[in-house]
Amino acid sequence: MMTKSFASSADLSATEQTLEVLAPGVYGLTAEGDPNLGAIEGENFLVCFEALATPTAARKWLAKLREHTDKPIRYLVLSHYHAVRVLGASAFDADIIVAHEATKLLIEERGKQDWESEFGRMPRLFDDPGSIPGLTWPTVTFNDTFTIDLGGDRGDLVLQHLGRGHTAGDIVAWLPQQKILFAGDLVEAQAALYTGDAFHQEWSTITLDRIAALGAEQLVGGRGAVARGSAAVEAAISQTRGFLTTMIDQVRAVQERSGTLKEAFEATHAALAPKFGAWPIFEHCLPFDVSRLWDELSGVDWPAIWTAERDRAVWDQLQD
Repeated sequence: MMTKSFASSADLSATEQTLEVLAPGVYGLTAEGDPNLGAIEGENFLVCFEALATPTAARKWLAKLREHTDKPIRYLVLSHYHAVRVLGASAFDADIIVAHEATKLLIEERGKQDWESEFGRMPRLFDDPGSIPGLTWPTVTFNDTFTIDLGGDRGDLVLQHLGRGHTAGDIVAWLPQQKILFAGDLVEAQAALYTGDAFHQEWSTITLDRIAALGAEQLVGGRGAVARGSAAVEAAISQTRGFLTTMIDQVRAVQERSGTLKEAFEATHAALAPKFGAWPIFEHCLPFDVSRLWDELSGVDWPAIWTAERDRAVWDQLQD
């Protein structure tokens, strides 16, 4: 296999951001495989979903959003702890920053290491890294459900933890009245999965089953296009599940024949590449994905901390 540039360090191409109005007062921002965001209008306030990697990057999204609404931001919802999702939070000047309790724990345990890791892997996403004031900390956390009354006839926004998946603390934002789901990185639409902190077996079964059971008619995943219509939502969930189950099958088979991590990576790459190989961040993610899954299937429940040094070591071991 040819030597590849480390992770996404050579990805310097700009992407086009598109703001889409999903329903009155409900917005999604997609960016050709870069992280997606969302916003929901309450009667006299805004809820924003995700924060991007830097305040400078976040302000560009907010400028687009301000073309549609000038309501103050009361809530900023963080779907999980990864740096490219949270370090831009200060730009929102939100009254309340909401996350799962496990997300707060992960920030405490590994937030600084993750910041350094992701900056090394995806430098293009860190627009003006000097604008980051420090780690982002939630001001409100919850375990299962956190409901926001949007006021008037807008209904509720329900934040839910549906099980471990992409991380231990992923949450979704569900609008039951509009049947719109912001799924974070628990679902991707034609974008590869990053699973370096994942719980693959729970994600591919219990967690995705609960997401499917919501019956969303529009879904904004962590990356990729908005899934519009029940069939497209089902397809996005199915392709996410298929990516995970293919990985599990391949890595388990190598372990059962006492093979090596390198052999597991090569088998998984060969199985996934025909369908997923051209999707954003596929080559970037897969070495880290397989390394974590190897640990999980070996009985290591809690993911090891990724550092810039560990990133390079795993990459060199599996990609070269």
